[in-house]
Amino acid sequence: MSSKKALFPSGFPAPIGPYSPGIAAGELCFVSGQLPLGPDGGSIPQGIEQQTEQAIRNLESVLAAEGLTLAHVVKTSVFLADLDDFPAMNGVYARFFPEPRPARSVVEVSRLPRGSRIEIEAIARR
Repeated sequence: MSSKKALFPSGFPAPIGPYSPGIAAGELCFVSGQLPLGPDGGSIPQGIEQQTEQAIRNLESVLAAEGLTLAHVVKTSVFLADLDDFPAMNGVYARFFPEPRPARSVVEVSRLPRGSRIEIEAIARR
């Protein structure tokens, strides 16, 4: 089995639980679900568009710690507190992920940590 390395980007908010923001393992990088926490680790923007953008920027930060970008992402999972937010989330999401876009799942969940409306996780490949 290849070794794995935890990814903790510099200046990144501390995880809110016992996990790593990301794990690099061979050619793959697994990014834990990213909430739309701002750089201060506590503030969450109000609107779904702003929350989506911040969650994606957090994904970018974890990927950058391993020298990767959103172009390396092959799969995402998006968790929404309200599926009615899908069109607005989708519009922001489309601006960030280049063609060919990653495979994706979107599911509605009953609750997300810290009252967030969105959480996004990703798998990237070198």
